[in-house]
Amino acid sequence: MSGLKGLPASSVVGVLGAGTMGAGIAQVAAAAGHRVRLFDTDGVVVERALDDMRERLERSVAKGRRTHAEVNELIERIEPVPSLEDLRDTALVVEAIVERLDVKQRVFSQLEEIVPAGTILATNTSSLSVTAIAAGVQRPELVVGLHFFNPAPVMPLVEVVIGAATSPEVAGAAYATAAAWGKTPVRCTSTPGFIVNRVARPFYGESLRLLDEGVADIATIDAVVTGAGGFRMGPFTLMDLVGLDVNLAVSKSVYEQTFHDPRFAPHVRQQAKVDAGHLGRKSGRGWYDADLPGPASLETGPVPERVAINGDAEWDAMAARLGASGVPIARTDVPFLDVDGTSVHPAMGIGGTDAADVVLDLVLDWQHAKRVAVAVGARAADDAVAKVAGLFQAAEIDVSRVAGVPGLVLARIVAQLISVASDAAAAGVATPEDIDTAMRLGTNYPGGPFEWADAIGVAPVMMVLDEMRAFTGEERYRTSGSIRRAAANGTKLRDQARRKI
Repeated sequence: MSGLKGLPASSVVGVLGAGTMGAGIAQVAAAAGHRVRLFDTDGVVVERALDDMRERLERSVAKGRRTHAEVNELIERIEPVPSLEDLRDTALVVEAIVERLDVKQRVFSQLEEIVPAGTILATNTSSLSVTAIAAGVQRPELVVGLHFFNPAPVMPLVEVVIGAATSPEVAGAAYATAAAWGKTPVRCTSTPGFIVNRVARPFYGESLRLLDEGVADIATIDAVVTGAGGFRMGPFTLMDLVGLDVNLAVSKSVYEQTFHDPRFAPHVRQQAKVDAGHLGRKSGRGWYDADLPGPASLETGPVPERVAINGDAEWDAMAARLGASGVPIARTDVPFLDVDGTSVHPAMGIGGTDAADVVLDLVLDWQHAKRVAVAVGARAADDAVAKVAGLFQAAEIDVSRVAGVPGLVLARIVAQLISVASDAAAAGVATPEDIDTAMRLGTNYPGGPFEWADAIGVAPVMMVLDEMRAFTGEERYRTSGSIRRAAANGTKLRDQARRKI
């Protein structure tokens, strides 16, 4: 195959494995007009997959999204086949079988003896090295990763994973084909976790450490992440949804493949939950159970008479939101917010709370914020804390009190996400733009790490990481060279971290 064009709709696509992912990929290819050959070692699994697919598609008919004729045509384009030999006329084969390197290598080696010489061999692996899979075949240049996300017919993202031997023409054809199938493809190299599973690790890891350190409880951490960060789900809710066993397995895989990089280390609490059989929704119990209390919120306080805010961009957004509370907002050059004489410092870069009365956590979107986390300094008066609570509550923002550690909750999580993303870009895993796209679409994040770095600024991110490293003594908080260069040069992080893929 040559050029960057996708497969024509007349091309036959083979899919290996009729489980959830394989069946979903077969549906995507058939919906794009391809004839699909679906193979599984268990023919019953194939028939069940087609029955389930028809049932789901019929529900879309009831909603007016398809007609019965369209459903019938789509299903008819998927042909169950009993043997690998039946894939001999395919232009692309997508493998979605068990996550074992030896099995994938063996199957791909068998396939290349059957299919035409130019057929692309794609793996949907989410954790194994595409380079290693390709090492078991005679034509490794034809092997590429096409990592769909579950459910494949719904999730828009596809990671096009380029192995060490993958030819540029094959990578381009795979990219163009995914786009022609209605997906949003991103390119990445074959490295542990690819983009999404690599960059997302701190979302869970830092939350587990916040819980372990007693900074906040489970419900409060989730409420701050969603209410101040705009994330659709908090980390503990998301782990319960995905499955704690699945989340732990991915964490272990990335940790092992990065030779125990401490930023990706699993947490003992994850293992304990899995050992107990508390796997989340699928087991009926995970991080959440019926007895878990809701997020901590400060009691209603008096609304202050005045508020002074300094005039940088972050506080401009904050002033616009707080102005709706009816409290007079004034501007000041003093670098903290003053509530009736009470100092309220932002969390970014604060190394503890002794030097301030009240410390505010990061808020990514003041316009839509529903909650803010605060820490209270040792010198803070009771009425000062109450006034801070009253101010935000008047603007319809709940306030949660957390322990006074560097980065508090959201700033710490976001700083680590930015740090891991910047290292991934600098290492040539993917471009900053593709990383942002992958995190928005693959994890439903409200933005991408480089977008956040643009909005927050790299200097505050660097301060959080440096202070966390000094506070904990852990290498997991090391600051990447890209962040330091961007802070020193006054440039955007994406420009310092960019490397041609």
